[in-house]
Amino acid sequence: MEVLKGNLITIETLAADFLRLGVKEGMTVLLHSSFKSLGQFVVGGPAAVILALEQVLGEEGTLVMPTQSADLSDPAGWSNPPVPEEWWQTIREQTPAYDPDMTLLRGMGIIPDTFRKQKGVKRSGHPIDSFAAWGRHRDEIIDGHSLDYPFGEASPLARIYELNGSVLLLGVDHLSNTSLHLSEHRADYAGKQEITSGAPMMVDGVRQWVEFKDYNWNCDDFAQLAADFQQNTGQITYGTIAAAAAQLIPQREIVDYGTEWLKRNRK
Repeated sequence: MEVLKGNLITIETLAADFLRLGVKEGMTVLLHSSFKSLGQFVVGGPAAVILALEQVLGEEGTLVMPTQSADLSDPAGWSNPPVPEEWWQTIREQTPAYDPDMTLLRGMGIIPDTFRKQKGVKRSGHPIDSFAAWGRHRDEIIDGHSLDYPFGEASPLARIYELNGSVLLLGVDHLSNTSLHLSEHRADYAGKQEITSGAPMMVDGVRQWVEFKDYNWNCDDFAQLAADFQQNTGQITYGTIAAAAAQLIPQREIVDYGTEWLKRNRK
């Protein structure tokens, strides 16, 4: 029988690592994460990561995570995997309406899926691109999340920007950095297109397929954008949380840099 090796990871060791990285009491932090990157054995599992961060942030702090649910999107745009066109209308008609308490996440990982169920956490009402938040600025960040342009000016990302929040990448890279979609929203560049998205929602007690405006978001160049941001500003703090590579980034600064970078570099 194989015996686990390595350091035991606990709430206390995680909290110490977050503090060492630069997370401080009272901050607003948007976390993107990979639980498996932390190491072999985390006492308490993903809940320990959440509790450690909340412990460091304290009562004046705010923790936010993306809780996106792409399974509710229009099947015409699915590619992983695609489904036959003859299925599309049935999927649109039969997929259960978005429910913040019930609708599962897709591709977000187990930490945010655990976080959304925690007492005191609120999830926004966007059926595809929701966020969940805990702490002092929870309602300010979550309430009013617009259906149109879900990463734009009426989004949790814009509220975090106003609060001078930080992005924490835990075992993931800038492909997961949704804050750079706010840069996309604000920038004018070649190839930017408005599209129509849709999802099932409850409207006045009736399930409906609701359409809304969006953009053709593209994260393919986010890694280069972030590398240039670091080279020119040096404002990304690198470290480790248990065995996971981590980055702590001032959100407003990278969003502003990204807005100008996209104007120059997307052709």
